[in-house]
Amino acid sequence: MDEVSAFQRKLASGMGQLRGARQPGYANTPRELVYSEDKLKVWHFKGEKKPTSKTPLLIAYALVNTVWMTDLQADRSMVRNLLEQGEDVYLIDWGYPDAVDRWLTLDDYINGYLDRCVDAVLQRCKLDAIDLLGICQGGVFSLCYTALHPHKIRNLITMVTPVDFQTPDNMLSHWARLLDVDRFVDTVGNIPAALMNYVYLSLKPVRLNQQKYVGLVDILDSPIELENFLRMERWIFDSPDQAGEAFREFIKKFYQDNGLVNDSLEIGGRRVHLGAIKHPVLNIFAEQDHLVPPDASRAMGRHLGTKDYTQLAFKGGHIGIYVSGRAQREVPPAIHQWLRARD
Repeated sequence: MDEVSAFQRKLASGMGQLRGARQPGYANTPRELVYSEDKLKVWHFKGEKKPTSKTPLLIAYALVNTVWMTDLQADRSMVRNLLEQGEDVYLIDWGYPDAVDRWLTLDDYINGYLDRCVDAVLQRCKLDAIDLLGICQGGVFSLCYTALHPHKIRNLITMVTPVDFQTPDNMLSHWARLLDVDRFVDTVGNIPAALMNYVYLSLKPVRLNQQKYVGLVDILDSPIELENFLRMERWIFDSPDQAGEAFREFIKKFYQDNGLVNDSLEIGGRRVHLGAIKHPVLNIFAEQDHLVPPDASRAMGRHLGTKDYTQLAFKGGHIGIYVSGRAQREVPPAIHQWLRARD
């Protein structure tokens, strides 16, 4: 009874703080627009000092959620920390697909948009090749792109990127492999962001739908912690819809056919061979990742053609690898040191 009474008092006193809280912003690192096409934008970030890197680093995020998990806030920003390390950072913002994007394919995204983003950075920097950092689904795109356009990439980095989409501990795979994706996409067209969020939250229903909101009561009297919580909530639910045809292809080619492992993947009529990737590759995965289990990412090393393959295990989850305090201390310096050794 004492615990219940204390909980009620904290909830009552904190409601005023919650009602008065402003909507938190993100993506605060200074940047300039250097390329745009349809809904896509490429941003170039500016740090407090000039980059020391000789090669620009282009970040390709997933189509799911917005790219601003990489620049969530000043003290939790992978972009900002990469800048402080001396990297020259560019970022692809895929935008928000609508009805006119219903028929965009994986070929459009990888051999179309991504290729033209790479070309834009190459032309701007007057180089023949750049470094590419792919995150989650963006890492899958980056693997495919590097295999198909090897001469444009110098070094490849992947973060929380699946290669084996059918490991036994992959909860999302068990759902996706049984999905009648043709009927699904033919019925709904573009995949609503709210539906995608519901699927991800349902993988850990108690933790993500109940416990975190009960725990919210404990931070209602802390303006900073409350703002951080609301900022993360805004990012989670500020998600783009998925282009229907690209979604259909991704489920079929990767989750259902496991094309990267089976060496059966085709994008735009061209076979994607991971063995064609001879570049230096750094693969970073999260040990407690429930969306991309470690074994799904470790499989990469068995299929690449490179002799310069490094993998880094991070103690954290799928989101923590971008924003946790440990991630800020460990991940950007590891990326920078790995790149500099190969510059």
